[in-house]
Amino acid sequence: MPIADSVKLGKGVQIFHPSLVNLYGCTVGDDTKVGTFVEIQKNARIGARCKISSHTFICEGVTIEDEVFIGHGVMFTNDLKPRATAGDGKLQTEADWQVIPTLVKKGASIGSGAVILCGITIGERAMVGAGAVVTRDVPADTTVAGVPARSRAGAAR
Repeated sequence: MPIADSVKLGKGVQIFHPSLVNLYGCTVGDDTKVGTFVEIQKNARIGARCKISSHTFICEGVTIEDEVFIGHGVMFTNDLKPRATAGDGKLQTEADWQVIPTLVKKGASIGSGAVILCGITIGERAMVGAGAVVTRDVPADTTVAGVPARSRAGAAR
């Protein structure tokens, strides 16, 4: 089943096409909307009144506070040095690496196609431009864009 029994959904959550999402072990807050082809992994937390657009991947270790907009095809990461195998050549297991958390604060917006590297904080009401690759913290009320994402003078509101 695409929405596992381990998922905690708040009141009024809307999941468009539930058979076409993959949610397990996560929490989704009240009145949040989740688009088609979204995956939200275990131990990820989504706040209230968020919009998670289609084709987005929210991995373990990501916390999204209230009133956050996530555009289409946004990708979060949780490992700075991913490898398929451990030193002995065997496939890695959860014991071989550590989740590095990411925080998206209240009211932030992340544009379509952005990639958010782990271990960062995106501040309150910050704006991440479409296609940006975010490699470091984004202060509150700041707009960033580009690869790597950089602040744009005069763009904050």
